[in-house]
Amino acid sequence: RPVQPLSTLGSELSPPPLLRFSPCNFPMLFNICHNHNFLFSYSFEYKFHPHLLLDFFFFRLFVFNQLVFKSLFRRAYTASLGETAVAFDFGPLSAVPKNVFGQKGKDEVVAYPLYILRENGETFLMYVSLVHSPGSVGKLLGPLPMHPAAEDNYGYDACAILCLPCVPNILVIATESGMLYHCVVLEGEEEDDQTSEKSWDSKADLIPSLYVFECVELELALKLASGEDDPFDSDFSCPIKLHRDPKCPSRYHCTHEAGVHSVGLTWIHKLHKFLGSDEEDKDSLQELATEQKCFVEHILCTKPLPCREPAPIRGFWIVPDILGPTMICITSNYECLTRPLLSTVHSASPPLLCTRDDVEVAESPLRILAETPDSFEKHIRSILQRSVANPAFLKSSEKDTAPPPEECLQLISRATQVFREQYILKQDLAKEEIQRRVKLLCDQKRKQLEDLSYCREERKSLREMAERLADKYEEAKEKQEDIMNRMKKVLHSFHSQLPVLSDSERDMKKELQLIPDQLRHLGNAIRQVGMDPRKQFYKIPQKPTITLSAYQRKCIQSILKEEGEHIREMVKQINDIRNHVNF
Repeated sequence: RPVQPLSTLGSELSPPPLLRFSPCNFPMLFNICHNHNFLFSYSFEYKFHPHLLLDFFFFRLFVFNQLVFKSLFRRAYTASLGETAVAFDFGPLSAVPKNVFGQKGKDEVVAYPLYILRENGETFLMYVSLVHSPGSVGKLLGPLPMHPAAEDNYGYDACAILCLPCVPNILVIATESGMLYHCVVLEGEEEDDQTSEKSWDSKADLIPSLYVFECVELELALKLASGEDDPFDSDFSCPIKLHRDPKCPSRYHCTHEAGVHSVGLTWIHKLHKFLGSDEEDKDSLQELATEQKCFVEHILCTKPLPCREPAPIRGFWIVPDILGPTMICITSNYECLTRPLLSTVHSASPPLLCTRDDVEVAESPLRILAETPDSFEKHIRSILQRSVANPAFLKSSEKDTAPPPEECLQLISRATQVFREQYILKQDLAKEEIQRRVKLLCDQKRKQLEDLSYCREERKSLREMAERLADKYEEAKEKQEDIMNRMKKVLHSFHSQLPVLSDSERDMKKELQLIPDQLRHLGNAIRQVGMDPRKQFYKIPQKPTITLSAYQRKCIQSILKEEGEHIREMVKQINDIRNHVNF
């Protein structure tokens, strides 16, 4: 397609085109045409003219891709059906397969995801590679399935989209009715309808899905204190623009014809912890949204009453500074307003006195107990959490356009009602809860003091009993020592009275122990000797008897008598020794 002048495109692309600078360092500007649904890229160069002292930007136009198929309907019907692109935004750099760009191979390339939003709420995805100018784009993927599904596809008046710089990507989709949808971009499932308006290659990755984490409704027009809503007030709607916060990635800002809102996502850390766990059921993301919701702050109101004409914000920017970020707004009257912002997202409830930053206090067991999900501090925070706040009103510099006293009274009544409902009433409820908790703690303290006094008495009685038992133990120990000493003396006396044999006595003892064996052998020999004479009597002829004289007989008898006495004495000694040994 031939390159057209930028002025020609400006006259042809009506309403004003959607512009977005390149997320990388390349000097490129992206544009989506409402009527043609084309994605354009402008590569520009900066030059300085030394004679005219002017700066010039030279643009080159590249037509990347057509966002929709050529339809049989006319463009007017396409626009009436909401099939025109109304917003787009780049996501953080990611690695995608080459087949997304129509290239062959299993390698991955680095590209930026480009999320495109239609007016009917459908979201498309296109990967843009800006490694080489003018870059290349992938196939158009989508519409991305949204879970849980809704009959109205979460509104038919979508107007803005923003991708927060975090992983996984979090998309913010805004509608003209003031609804904000926080969607988590996660990998798609096989049962999802993987379709696209362009030819989709089934070999590529699955189309990611959008999980609607929470829905937030902005208060575009202030609600009156009387409670009687004006039809113009209830039907008021306007386009919303979304802006990133360069200082805090978990916060973004909304500008519209009625003022400025700031939205802080306090659940991103818990979401990362949930996705990092082994939990596979991604539908339970809705349960996390009910635990901790985002924080919405109405910073500036340019349309305080329904009867007032809208005063849109013409310019918006966040300036980072050492003292803290500052919000700069340019109103429709070209007035510059500044408002300081916090560096981090704070909760919707005011800080409590018990909240400290001391490390030692935070690491104490009581502080750990207080950080439990059912702690009283979190209960008080939930009571004091404010859903509506009084924004800063844009004061008119002209006296003729100043609001009449009736409108001022309505604003004061509304502010009074907000202070009464969101501050005083909640503080009274918190006061009642604290008083109830104090009463309960006083009762518990009284009961604990009674238990403490009872424990002290029990400790005193146990101490007295322990003293008595200690005395008895000492007495028993002394008696046991006396008995042990007596036993030692008795054993010593018994040991001292034991006979101690000398060497000769030990030898005699051995000889005496051998005598029974010798006597047994002698007895056997005597019996054998007694048997032999009878045998000889029968076999050996009898010899003539020897006759002894009277003297010989007497001598033999005396000898036998002496031997008998000697044997008798020896037997007696043996018996005595045996009895003594057996003792």
